[in-house]
Amino acid sequence: MLKKITKTVEERVALMINIGRQFNKIAVPSFVILIITGIYNSRSFFGNPSAFLGTEYGMILLIKIILVVATLLTYAIHVRILNTKTERKLAVGNVNIVYIQAIRSKIISLGRITVILSVLILFLASLLQNSGF
Repeated sequence: MLKKITKTVEERVALMINIGRQFNKIAVPSFVILIITGIYNSRSFFGNPSAFLGTEYGMILLIKIILVVATLLTYAIHVRILNTKTERKLAVGNVNIVYIQAIRSKIISLGRITVILSVLILFLASLLQNSGF
C-alpha cells in the first residue's frame, strides 16, 4: 500500500515515521491510562507480594506485568531510534540507502514485537477477566 502512495523508500520511511508520531498522540495516553487502571485494579496484590506467586491469578498478573514492561522497553527503543535527528536526516535526503533500509527494518521489527506483546497482554487480560477471581 505504501508503494502506491510514495515513490521512494525514503518517502516511505518518512511517511511511516510521520504516521507513527500521529498514532503516538493517541496510543501513549491510552497506554498510560491502561497501566494506571491496571495498577488500581491489582492494588491488593501489591500489598501482599506473595500472592503473585501463590495464586494462579497472581501468576498470570505477574506475567502480564512483565509483558507490559517489555512493551514499554520496546517503545523506548523505538523512540530512541526514531529521534528528531533521524527525522532531520531523512527530511534532508542526504542519507544512503543502507541507512534508510536499516531504519525501515528496525521500525518493522519493533512494530512486530509490539503487536505480539500487545496480543499476549490482551490474552492474559481475558484470562484474568474470565477466571472468576
